[in-house]
Amino acid sequence: MSVAYTVERGFRAVSEFSADNRSPFPIDMLGDLASSQGNVRNFLEQVVLAPLNDEAQEEAGAAAAANALEALGEVYDVGGEELATGFRSVAGAEDAAGGARVLSQPIPGVERDQGAAAFFDVDNTLVQGASIFLFAMGLVERGFIKKRDLAGMIWKQLKFRISGAENAADVAKAREQALEFFAGHDVDEMVKLGEEIFEEKISDRVYQGTRDLAELHIQAGQEVWLVTATPVQLAQVIAKHIGLTGALGTVAEVKDGKFTGRLVGDILHGPGKKHAVAALAASSGLDMSRCTAYSDSANDIPMLSMVGTAVAINPDRKLRNYAQKMGWTVYDYRHFRSATFATMRWLSIGALLAGAVGGAGLVGKRLWDANKES
Repeated sequence: MSVAYTVERGFRAVSEFSADNRSPFPIDMLGDLASSQGNVRNFLEQVVLAPLNDEAQEEAGAAAAANALEALGEVYDVGGEELATGFRSVAGAEDAAGGARVLSQPIPGVERDQGAAAFFDVDNTLVQGASIFLFAMGLVERGFIKKRDLAGMIWKQLKFRISGAENAADVAKAREQALEFFAGHDVDEMVKLGEEIFEEKISDRVYQGTRDLAELHIQAGQEVWLVTATPVQLAQVIAKHIGLTGALGTVAEVKDGKFTGRLVGDILHGPGKKHAVAALAASSGLDMSRCTAYSDSANDIPMLSMVGTAVAINPDRKLRNYAQKMGWTVYDYRHFRSATFATMRWLSIGALLAGAVGGAGLVGKRLWDANKES
């Protein structure tokens, strides 16, 4: 009896169990994974759901897949359902990369450090500001979206820069807006635009210090992954240009080569990042005690806490305090000059969209005052 048949039969049995018991167990997520390509499928078939003999198959039935995922999830301190959702994010990243697991090849002659990896957040950790907002600005200039459509995104970014902390609800809403922006557009076209806009607006906002840290991991033969709430296609553009192993990001549904405007799996923000990293580790054989994670936000403490080495970069107040309490390394690559220029840029944007964003002028003044005080 083939491995593929065993996997499909296990999925079908658990599906019937879930339906009969009106269970919210996300077996549909696992069903999607069964037909995906690459390491995720191989991992599920060969490790999580290794073939059983005929008698054991009949007896195991519905519980096989659920129990395996629950047991595996315990290794990474996540539930079985959460791990299943993480697998969907990993599979979605592979699909977005055309079935490729790795975007950039290791440096020739550098011995691989098997089992070790580094995970980097993007916004305000690797890139100054919000990458999705910078991408949206490029789309505005090309006439794909209108300035007023950016009003809500700008408001949330201004709030972030004043408070120094992200609001989870604001992040979720911003990602939903981004999915709506992309709805109906051709995926290949958006990737091409992402390449152009990276060169125009994002590349010169990459923190050199963070990039140097990523390079150290690469030179050590370790995998380096971006893990971000940014749409996975844009995250992969950034990873390829910087020469990183790959990128996990928010996965938007695609049908017939076009975005539908719907979400697949988690928004990779907060706990969603932990779920995706756990799935990546499980399917790649990573040893979390030998891995490193970097972020600027307290929202990423779940991801930072699951690795052997956690580093706060340009941290918000809450993360800085937590990092000091935990003895984590803290790097701050922000400096007065860049902060001043960034402030002036935000003030210009606020003035431009003052009619669309109520109180933008007042927020701009508060932002300027906050930077003067710092």
